[in-house]
Amino acid sequence: MKIETKTYMKVLAEEIHSVVVATTDEKGLPVTRVIDIMLHDEDGIYFLTAKGKAFYTQLMNKGYISLSGMTAGAGSMAKKAISIAGSVRNIGSEKREEIFEKNPYMADIYPSMESRTALDIFHLYKGQGEFFDLSTKPITRGSFAFGGKEVQAFGYQITDDCNACGLCVDKCPQNCIRISEPYEIVQENCLHCGNCMEVCPVGAVVKLEGK
Repeated sequence: MKIETKTYMKVLAEEIHSVVVATTDEKGLPVTRVIDIMLHDEDGIYFLTAKGKAFYTQLMNKGYISLSGMTAGAGSMAKKAISIAGSVRNIGSEKREEIFEKNPYMADIYPSMESRTALDIFHLYKGQGEFFDLSTKPITRGSFAFGGKEVQAFGYQITDDCNACGLCVDKCPQNCIRISEPYEIVQENCLHCGNCMEVCPVGAVVKLEGK
């Protein structure tokens, strides 16, 4: 796992901790709930749930989740956000002792060893994510992948059809278009708002859809 990815995982587990997770139910409809990220390491992130919950059944049936979380900053412009979509697997009681040691509040919910047998640990071991930092000017974003998954490109790109008219530069809210031949979008500062594509008179801006 790259250093940047390890840093993002640490932010997710230690600074954000509580995230919204989406799965689908037996009818294929989306379901969300808030969970805590309990651990992180070079192999991914870990969380737990009780075997009797619908969440557990959905995890076992689909083996795939999407999650998002944001730090609790002093205001919106001081926050960091992380989203990940990827594959999960049940690892049973593995790391349960480590999780309770790292997250002592869990002992108030499941105080006895007998009560903790209801819990299974899930490992998000392969996926792609995005990091978004509103505290920087311009904003900073980064894409990352782990578990053997490759980063898929999203956002916008300016092609060689660019005629350097400058309309996209004027329309960009983050001033993240570099004047060159052709113009270039600085991806780590881009909001993905699409203004550049909308205003381009020659169709030189293309949307990247995971290629």
